[in-house]
Amino acid sequence: MRENRIRAWGTRVIVEAFLRWAETAKAGDRARAANALGRAYLQSEMAAAEHAAAEMALTFLLDDPSPKVRLALAEAISWSPNAPRAIILSLAADQPEIACHAVTCSPLLSDADLVDLAASGSDVTRMLIAARGTISRSVSAALAEIGEDETVLCLLENNGAVIAPYSLKRIAERLGHHCEIRNLLLNRWDLPADARQLLTQHVSIALVNLPLAQATIDPSRLHRISREANEAAVVSIAGDLTPHEISDLVEHLRVSGHLTPSFLMHALCSGKVEFFAAAIVNLTGCDERRVRSILATGRMHAVRALYESAGLARDISVIFVEATLLWREASKNLAATMLGDVCDKLLEKFRRHGTRGAAQELLETVERLHIAEQRQHARAYAQVTSLAAA
Repeated sequence: MRENRIRAWGTRVIVEAFLRWAETAKAGDRARAANALGRAYLQSEMAAAEHAAAEMALTFLLDDPSPKVRLALAEAISWSPNAPRAIILSLAADQPEIACHAVTCSPLLSDADLVDLAASGSDVTRMLIAARGTISRSVSAALAEIGEDETVLCLLENNGAVIAPYSLKRIAERLGHHCEIRNLLLNRWDLPADARQLLTQHVSIALVNLPLAQATIDPSRLHRISREANEAAVVSIAGDLTPHEISDLVEHLRVSGHLTPSFLMHALCSGKVEFFAAAIVNLTGCDERRVRSILATGRMHAVRALYESAGLARDISVIFVEATLLWREASKNLAATMLGDVCDKLLEKFRRHGTRGAAQELLETVERLHIAEQRQHARAYAQVTSLAAA
């Protein structure tokens, strides 16, 4: 015991001497001493008393007025799981060039620590967090919620970051207008459908805001083109979704006011039956099996009643009923092109009737779909012919 007391006294003397020396030493000498002390703390064999004294000296260095000293300390200990946690937390909250070592490297920082740092730190601090080797869902969620453009770019480019679908959607909501962020999101296989739809809206908005487009295209026509392009993109997305994703996308579209008659007609004429049925279920609140049964085999009056319960007016509902019957026939013909076949016959039938108002607008939408389908078919034919000739 006497030997331990002597050792503790000797250690205290050494630490006191170090602290007195630090008060008058030059910043460069203190920085070298801080680095050496940090490495010795982690790598040298010390008795418990010596270890405690060294930690006290390291703690004292946190108050050194020279950033060089604190930087030297951070470089020496930030990488180690055996560094004093209290010192790492202090270094992580220091100015960016010092904090970067602790924030990006230290294994001692928990998810809760990183979330707190993201909330209280600067833009640079958040970017440093986004650059860590591994990032959990909770930390990614915090960065997705409050991170600036550069932080989110860093997060999306980090292969070690686990990002939940909700966080990807939040990024799309906040920063979908940013071209690089939008492209990184669209290249992800795990991007949820509702987030993908949000990004198509941002693309449409970017199109509308192009100076050349505004100078050469009538505003009403430009907005219509934008809306129809957005609808076409979502209908295309809908064909590759799981039932759960379809349900989420439909709800998102309903809440955001995008389940319009023209959009529903586009989905129906394109043969996106799963998506269309989910939309009608959402709008009517009816049982899914009953909705599917009516769409597949229901009589004309049952189909019309279903559509009107979804909020479609009578003059529009009759067009949807006819489109449904045509879809049933087209689905039996494997050689038919669903969109072209349904649109062509639908237009042929209603040309004989005088339509006005919303019904006329809906048929004009169908005609534009038909023309777009014909042009796409012609392009594909020309490409095949060109390849054959070559």
